Amino acid sequence: MDIYAQLLMNSLQISAVYILFSLGLTLIFGVMKVVNFAHGEFFTLVLLLMSVGIPMAVGWNMPLPLAYLFMGLLSVGCTLLIGSLLYQFGFKRFNRDMVGSFVLSVGLSLLLQGLFLEAFGGAPRKLPGLIEGTVNILGGAITTERLVLSVAALAIAAFMVVLIASTKLGKALRAVAEDHEAAMLQGIPYKRIALAGFLIATALAAIAGALMAPISVITPVIGNDYLIRGFIAIVIGGLGSIPGSILGSVIIALIDSVGGYYFDPSIATISMFVVAGLVLLIRPKGLLGNG
Repeated sequence: MDIYAQLLMNSLQISAVYILFSLGLTLIFGVMKVVNFAHGEFFTLVLLLMSVGIPMAVGWNMPLPLAYLFMGLLSVGCTLLIGSLLYQFGFKRFNRDMVGSFVLSVGLSLLLQGLFLEAFGGAPRKLPGLIEGTVNILGGAITTERLVLSVAALAIAAFMVVLIASTKLGKALRAVAEDHEAAMLQGIPYKRIALAGFLIATALAAIAGALMAPISVITPVIGNDYLIRGFIAIVIGGLGSIPGSILGSVIIALIDSVGGYYFDPSIATISMFVVAGLVLLIRPKGLLGNG
C-alpha cells in the first residue's frame, strides 16, 4: 500500500506541472491551429532568469521568499513581453498555417536555445530550496515544497478551466477554436482573441517554470523534456481538448512515475510513445478529441 501511495504522490507532483504546460499547447492549437515548438523556451527562459536574479536579490539582502516572488513575477513578465514580440513579428503571420508555423516555431526554438546557451552558459544551475519538511499522505511521502507547488499548479489549472468555461473571454476562445469564421461573423475580434490565447498559453508555460524553480536543475534545454511530454499528453488526450490535455497529462505522469520505479526512465519514456501510438491507432482524434 505504501508503494502505491508513494507512486500516487509522485504522479501528483509530476502531473501538476504537465497539466499547466499542456494546457498552453492546447490553447494555442485550439485558437490559432498552430503547433508551437518554441513553447518549451518560455518555460526555460523563466527558470534561467530566476537562476540569475534570485542569487543577486539575496546578495542585496532580500529575504529568500521575497526574492522568489519578486524575481518570479519579473521573469514571467519578461517572458510575456518576449512572447508578445514573437507573436507580433512571427506567429501572427502564420495563424491557421500548420506548415508555416511548424517551420517558424522549430526555427525559433533552435534560435532561442542558442541564445540561452550563449547568454547563460551550459553549466547546470540549482536554486536553494524554499520550504523544508516532508508530509505523509496515505502512507506516501512528499516534500512540503513539492506539495505546495503541486497544489499551486493545480489551482492555477483549475482557474484556467473555469475562465475558459465561464467567462466572456473563455467563451470567445472556445468559439474561435470551434469555427473562427463563424465567430468573426458574430462580432468576435479574431486577431485580439488569438493574441490573448497566445499570451495566456505563454503565461501558463512561464508560471510552470516559476513553480519548478526551487526543485529543478536548470539548463538551457530543460524545456525540451517538458515539450515532448506535453505534446504526447495532448496527442493522447486530443488536440484542442482542454479536458483531454488534463487527462493526457495525468496518464503521462502515471507512466513516468510507475515506469521509472519498476523499470527505468528510458523505458518510461518509450512507453509514453507506445501509448500515444496505440491511442492514435484506436482513436486518431485522441481520447477526448472531437475535431
